[in-house]
Amino acid sequence: MKLLIVGSDKIFSIENFYFKYLNELGVDTKRFTAQAAFYDYYYNGNITNKVLFKLGLSNIHKKINIQFKQIVNEFKPEIIWVFKGMEITPTSLKWVKQQGIKLVNYNPDNPFVFTGKGSGNANITNSIDLYDYHFTYNLEIQKELKEKHKAQTGFLPFAYDMSQELFDECAKETEIIKACFLGNPDKIRAAFLQQLASTGILIDVFGNDWDKFVSHKNIIPHEPIYGDKQWKTLRKYRVQINLMRIHNENSHNMRTFEVPGIGGIQVAPFTNEHQLFFEEGKEIFLYKNLDECAFKINYLLSLTPIQANELRVFARDAAINKKHSYKDRAVQVLETLKVL
Repeated sequence: MKLLIVGSDKIFSIENFYFKYLNELGVDTKRFTAQAAFYDYYYNGNITNKVLFKLGLSNIHKKINIQFKQIVNEFKPEIIWVFKGMEITPTSLKWVKQQGIKLVNYNPDNPFVFTGKGSGNANITNSIDLYDYHFTYNLEIQKELKEKHKAQTGFLPFAYDMSQELFDECAKETEIIKACFLGNPDKIRAAFLQQLASTGILIDVFGNDWDKFVSHKNIIPHEPIYGDKQWKTLRKYRVQINLMRIHNENSHNMRTFEVPGIGGIQVAPFTNEHQLFFEEGKEIFLYKNLDECAFKINYLLSLTPIQANELRVFARDAAINKKHSYKDRAVQVLETLKVL
């Protein structure tokens, strides 16, 4: 099978995992980094590029789509898997279908709810019906794709990825008996965390510009962290707080699996999918409101190191035994691609 993955190769891109593991599974996989090409253009420090794009005078999407067709002609894939797809036009996708190539989409954001300039555009909206198959991380989105678009869909949750060596290294970290939130701020997140802090809970937050969103003696802002530092931080704090964005309120996010994957203790919103993935009160702790969140954080902070370590083992074992790694997800994807 020849598969072309269209998306990004940036460090935060989940397509990196599928590119790696599908290749390991024997798929002849090539990448076209359409999203990365756009980001390099838009965020290269040249204000002119941003102005031209916002005015509708930029030809960057035209260039990307020309390059896309060139790589399709050269590689001749049987299947093209587009991640999100903001840069690829419906015209290009129609051209692909004329070549007899199957089209698959995976949108790590909600294709029906755009919460910012980077979460969607007209290319997303106008291309939904052109794909032969949609993977989605969200059961509610899957239902909407089926009912409103008669689309073939598959549930593909987020996951985690780490080596045993990295896990062992992170497990040596000295525990910090505090709550932690790792992610960028918005007004809703900031308001929730400030209310938590007002109950007396000490919280360290990691992300861009938290000092502009929160001002509370119990909240300490830190710069964003990536790579091994991120994994060590997810591990060493006694409690990791998870907060949903508006586009996945009743779903899950990447942190859902990353925290148990590294043996962290997670307090997360009560959602249908969180209940589906992990056992409440053992592998994850779920809250329905602020008071319940504060109660469960305080309970977890009060545990002895031995009691806390038991919960860490439960979470880690669940992540492994319930097959929530990206390597496991890649096996699932391959089985679907084989029958398209």
